[in-house]
Amino acid sequence: MEYRGVVLDVDGTVVRGDEAIPGALDGLAAISDAGLDRLFVSNNPTKAPPAYEARLRRAGIHADADEIVTSGTTTTAYLTENHPNARTFCIGESGLHDQLRDAGLELVGASDDPDVVVVAIDREFHFDDLRDAYVALRDGARFYGTDPDIIIPTAAGDIPGSGAIIKAVAGVAEREPDAILGKPSRVAQRFVLDRLGLAPEDVLVVGDRLDTDIAFGLDAGMSTAVVRTGVTDDAALARSEYEPDFVLDSLGDIERLLSE
Repeated sequence: MEYRGVVLDVDGTVVRGDEAIPGALDGLAAISDAGLDRLFVSNNPTKAPPAYEARLRRAGIHADADEIVTSGTTTTAYLTENHPNARTFCIGESGLHDQLRDAGLELVGASDDPDVVVVAIDREFHFDDLRDAYVALRDGARFYGTDPDIIIPTAAGDIPGSGAIIKAVAGVAEREPDAILGKPSRVAQRFVLDRLGLAPEDVLVVGDRLDTDIAFGLDAGMSTAVVRTGVTDDAALARSEYEPDFVLDSLGDIERLLSE
């Protein structure tokens, strides 16, 4: 099949920490040689695209900010469209706060009658944050999560992600989020396809997570390839409800898909 574009997960697929995963640079070169449009799409909401651009460059990967989409990108775009100027309470790290503020959203405290509550990974998450989220949600504010990733890979090993904190907040609030806005959501699908300007059947998604990257592609009608360089192994493949079109040892193996 001939593709016109490729969607690339970042952590576990292209980089681990600030280093390129073995095979990733070869895979990116094959994508470039094939003339495909590309987007790097991450469920990490803590860094805006310019910061991701710098991180990828440290790994030897030259990407422009407009080639990068994060769950922070999709969250701010959704809130700007659906809740412009909303009073927003956010559990998340400073990078996400900055993105929301730059989008024109007013960040307020839990007791300041917020319209919207946004929850994401916060490596300084504390009992007081859980209490504040309960206070912010008890009067009916809308509840959004940036992404569903329970565990995320880092250079130092796997750590709890946004999904773990979202579940904690959902438990104390006794309600599920109104929406989760990163992969594999329909919000993220529409945003990515609009950014590429391509039909889903013309796009290949490559990632290391079955429940986000592969689910994202399958639900949107894109082709999918899972790599073994992140969180997915044979046992995970065997028990998953999501069946990718291709299984690759690394992104470096993408050349054979593009040449078939």
